[in-house]
This record gives sequence, structure tokens and C-alpha cells, in this order.
Amino acid sequence: MSGTIPLSLPDITETEIQAVVEVLRSGRLSIGPRQARFEEMIAERCRRRHAIAVSSGTAGLHAVLAAMGIGPGDEVITTPFSFVASANCILYVGAKPVFVDIDPKSLNLDPDKLEAAITPKTKAIIAVEVFGNPTHMDRIAQIAGAHEIPLVEDCCEALGGSCRGHPAGSFGRAGVFAFFPNKQITTGEGGMIVTDDDRLAGLCRSLRNQGRAVEGVGDQAGASCGNRFGSWLMHERLGYNYRLNEMSCALGIVQMERLDSMLAARRRVAMGYIRRMMDWQELILPTVPTGEEEHTSWFVFVVRLTHEYDTTARDRIIGGLRRHEIGAGNYFPCIHLQPYYREKFGYKPGDFPVAESVSQRTIALPFHNHLDETQIELVCHTLKVMLQRETLLKRG
Repeated sequence: MSGTIPLSLPDITETEIQAVVEVLRSGRLSIGPRQARFEEMIAERCRRRHAIAVSSGTAGLHAVLAAMGIGPGDEVITTPFSFVASANCILYVGAKPVFVDIDPKSLNLDPDKLEAAITPKTKAIIAVEVFGNPTHMDRIAQIAGAHEIPLVEDCCEALGGSCRGHPAGSFGRAGVFAFFPNKQITTGEGGMIVTDDDRLAGLCRSLRNQGRAVEGVGDQAGASCGNRFGSWLMHERLGYNYRLNEMSCALGIVQMERLDSMLAARRRVAMGYIRRMMDWQELILPTVPTGEEEHTSWFVFVVRLTHEYDTTARDRIIGGLRRHEIGAGNYFPCIHLQPYYREKFGYKPGDFPVAESVSQRTIALPFHNHLDETQIELVCHTLKVMLQRETLLKRG
């Protein structure tokens, strides 16, 4: 066992390596059969008609909003407790993000607070499945439908999970996955848009490919360019270079073939942490809905300190873990308190108290498929020592 326990680690086998090598030897490095197959696999898993591979989850969110025609003067509701990209994509199209505070258990956007934020300017809702937890996504979809507002499901952290029998990615008008190296599967960088909307799918395929023409709803722009003189240099709309290359798609295909076993490995690690820490009074553990244990897609394992601890204590604990060669992080700093958002919109501490309270006390622990029982035990033991140290400091 190595002395260092990283916060995350991709699960790459020789099969993935060989799949990428085969692409390199084929000479077809972009817009090829691996992209089509990878898209089919994701669409089937999510029970969607269409899947559109893109260069990142961020690119996918941006393309969806652009395809929906959202722009200046429009508002898009989202959560302040997420990775910053879920709000940045709203700014990319010139719209305004409107934050709604989170539910303290699921850490997702609180559906009980959602309707109060809806105005005539609201043109979409981006609901994030934080840390892979799809709780409330069904309720949010119902609210969006009742107000005839499109729901964009940011399921970048939730591949393989489900809510009440519905897979992540199947809610709302569109969903977006991401495949960064710390995700359930990885393509290095990459993302996937999923939808049942034929027109939206066609627009997203065009947008990812520099605005080139798309025949029907299939992505034929690249494949047909040799038959339609000049079509590769004809651009019907403002588009982007958001394509996902064939090497990444080949990697994604093998990862999807292994998805269920990798989800099981992540579940094993999560349950190992929970068994060891379930009686610790200093911590709030991730909430898994009763009966949904086997349907949770674990992205990270994030614990929260109770209210007896402040941010300074949390940061000391993270620092202590790192000094002992154990990866740790503070997932997530609130988006509305990021410097750019504070300067642009005037947000201040106290605007979204639940999200802020959670954010100030989170500790992300090492989490990946290869963690063994000894490593999990070492992480828990070291964390317990750091917590005991804080208790002694408070007494002093």
C-alpha cells in the first residue's frame, strides 16, 4: 500500500489502453464510429432517444442553453451549491443565474423554495444532482412542467444513478453528463447531452460542430462532407468546437461496459466509510434515501462537520489530513460567494444560508474504486485524530 492516498483516481485497465491504441492505428481520430457507439450506450442507459457527445459537461450545458435560444434578459434558476460551471454556462449565453437555496439533507436545490423564484423572465431551470444524488429531481421536473419551463438536468455527477425508478439523465427536456477523471466513468475530458427532443438534439449536434448543417436528427455533417461539395466549410449558425474525439469515445465505450462493476466498487467504498463513521457525533454523513441504496451513484464521499465546528476548524482538519498524505477537499465553495459573482451581482454572505452553512463544513475524503479496507481504515483513523485534536483545542 502506498503511503499517499489520493482524493480521486481514474479506473483504467489494459482494455481501455488497447481501445485507444486501436483508434490511433486506425487513422480515424474524429467524427467516427466510436462516437456513434458511445452515444448509443449512454442513450440506452438513460432511456433517451438521443445522446450527443461533447468535449465537456460545461460545453454540454452551454450548448443546451444556446439551442433553447436563451439569451440576454432571460433568467435561469439554479443552485448556489455546485461546481461553478453549472452557473457559468448561464452567463455564457448572456442570461442571469437566479439562485435558490438547497435542501439540507440532499444538498440539491430545494423544491419547496423553487416556485417563489419563478418569474416571467424564467426561461429554464438547471437542477444539479449534487455528488450523484438525484433526490427531488422528480419533484423539480413536475414543478418545471406545471410552469411550462424547460428543465435542464445537470447530471454531470450522477451517471448510473436513479430516482424512483427513473435513471439520471431522464428528467426534463435535456440532461448533461461529464466524464472528467474523477467521475464514475472517464474519457479524460468529455461530456454527453441526452434528450428526447429531436429538434434540440439536431441543434446541439450542429452547435458542437461549428454550426455545420445536420441532416435530419442524425449527425451527418462530418460523414457527408465528402458528398456535398463545400459542406464542411458551410456554417448555418454560430457554433462551437465542442466535438469529442474518437480516442475519448473509445475509452468511454470500455468504461461504459464496466460501469456496473465500477458503481459497485464505489458503493463498497462508500459503505465502508459509513459503517465506520455512522456513530460519530462530530459528523453528518451523506444522506441516502431509504430503499435507494442500490440506486445511488457515488461521485465523491463528502462528510459535514456539525455546527460546533467553524470553517477555520474544517480547514485545519483538511490540512491535517493532507499532512498525513491523505487527499481531502472542501466541496463546494458557494458559487454566489465566488469573487466574480460577488463583484458582478453583489451577492454577500447570508444570501443563501443553508448552502453557506453546508459549504463551510464539508470535507471530501479520498474516494475511488481502488481504495481497500486498510486505506479506508487509515483515512477514518486519521480523521478521528484530527477531530479529537479540535476538541482539545476548543477546551483550551
